[in-house]
Amino acid sequence: MRLGYVIGRVTLTLADPALIGGRFLLVQPLNHAQFAGAPMVPLAKGSSLVVYDELGAGEGQVVGFTEGAEATMPFAKPTPVDAYVATLVDRIQYTPPTA
Repeated sequence: MRLGYVIGRVTLTLADPALIGGRFLLVQPLNHAQFAGAPMVPLAKGSSLVVYDELGAGEGQVVGFTEGAEATMPFAKPTPVDAYVATLVDRIQYTPPTA
């Protein structure tokens, strides 16, 4: 599982029936500096990804998401998703390792 923050939503005109009830979000994965408290701002072009959400995450919220085969596990039938919101994150407590 990785953490990221929601930077937008994706609108579909037609969706696979297995996807009804959820929505797609544009998520920017967190980097090390953001874990330590740096501002949540979009990073390099192409680093964000589209993630399927059934939990109701909003723009600016931090989410935990899974990718690959694990992203399809919540569905009963084969479903065309590459990433899935697995948790909504309330707080991050990060203590960097000491040398």
